[in-house]
Amino acid sequence: MNIALWVVQGLLAALYLGAGVMKLVRPREQMIASGNFDWAKDVTDTGLKGIGAVEVLGALGLILPWLTGIAPILTPIAAVGLVIVQVFAARAHVKIGDTKSLPVNVILLLLAAFVAIGRFAG
Repeated sequence: MNIALWVVQGLLAALYLGAGVMKLVRPREQMIASGNFDWAKDVTDTGLKGIGAVEVLGALGLILPWLTGIAPILTPIAAVGLVIVQVFAARAHVKIGDTKSLPVNVILLLLAAFVAIGRFAG
C-alpha cells in the first residue's frame, strides 16, 4: 500500500506542480487565448495566480512532509486541499458548460482522496 501511495503522490505532485507553475508564470490572456482555459475568463489575474500558488503548495505538501518526516500530518491535509481544489474546478467547468473536463477532475479528486485516506490511516 505504501508503494501505491507514493506512486500516486508522485504523479499528483508532478501534475499539480506543472499546472501551478504554468498558472503562476503565464499571463491569463495567453492561457485564455490557448482555448483550453475558458474558465480563466471568470477569474482575475490575482485569482489565477492564487490558484497556481495553491496547486504548487499542494504538490509540495504531497511529498515533502511525508518524505522528510517533518510534520507528516501535512501530507494528507494537502491531499484534502487538492480534493477541494478539484471540487471547485469541476464546479467551474460545469458553470461554463465544459463537461469534457469533468472526468479528469473526478480522477484527480479520487486520487487525492486515496492519498488523504491512506496517509491519515498510516
